[in-house]
Amino acid sequence: MKSKGLLVAIAVIVAGCSPADRESAQIPRPVSDQVVFAAEAASTIPRTPNGKPDLNGIWQVLMNANDNLEPAPPKAAYQLVPGDFVPVPAPEVVALGAVGAVPASFGVVEGGTIPYKPEALARRNENRDNWLTSDPEIKCYMPGVPRATYMPHPFQIFQSESAFFIAYSFAGAVRNVFLEDPGPAPLDSWMGQSYGYWDGDTFVVEVSGLDDRTWFDRAGNYHSYELKVTERYTMVDENVIMYEATMEDPQVFERPWTISMPLYRRLEEGYELPQFKCVEFVEELMYGQFRKGGEFEQRLREEMAEEQNQ
Repeated sequence: MKSKGLLVAIAVIVAGCSPADRESAQIPRPVSDQVVFAAEAASTIPRTPNGKPDLNGIWQVLMNANDNLEPAPPKAAYQLVPGDFVPVPAPEVVALGAVGAVPASFGVVEGGTIPYKPEALARRNENRDNWLTSDPEIKCYMPGVPRATYMPHPFQIFQSESAFFIAYSFAGAVRNVFLEDPGPAPLDSWMGQSYGYWDGDTFVVEVSGLDDRTWFDRAGNYHSYELKVTERYTMVDENVIMYEATMEDPQVFERPWTISMPLYRRLEEGYELPQFKCVEFVEELMYGQFRKGGEFEQRLREEMAEEQNQ
């Protein structure tokens, strides 16, 4: 009886709404209203003394784009090996259980798929199959651009009329964004060379000279030394920046492609950018074999003994 009464109540509420009310709820906002809404949003964002949007602050992405830029289902681990029926976690990571599993990714690539050339796609798949030994994030190498933006770590923007600087929590990475065109990058580097300028209320950053050892994510998506990244930072309200990055790399991709996602301001009182200088955390992984009495010394002794026996 309660269910029947509830259905009757819902029917009365629906009937009380006029057709005009229901139709207006489905009609998109007129273009003129959208313009007014955009103008209202632009008027509420914080601005610097020269009238430009004030991007100063600590920001962070709240999604798992670092796992995979493309849409992907969840899986048992980043590193899998063949199992009896389905792939299973590799022996090196099986003990991590659910902590080492990979959540589903909704994807941030416009169009859904990165437009790899066929031979480059094969390389991406090889990277993915060898994630445990190949992903530069594991070795605490600086993440490059745009990956530094959407890693699960915050970053801080320092902006003035004469300077624009970004500091990242992961690996102590930093970027000085030139506000005058510096010309071609003198050499390739982990974080590349950045040149920024304003396009209306959007801050545009052109990045070149990126080291080809950086990846886009943990799924093995990669690039060559020819990569050029064009970033766009557009503040939509005081606590949200819409971030876009367009990748151009004729050696790897059939055409330019773009990712987009919101950046959220960290609002905790007294919050400061945490330092995740992870080099010391990978010393055992990188150099443990060279410890006195370790694998390297043991192998060296065996080789010396063989030479003496000869």
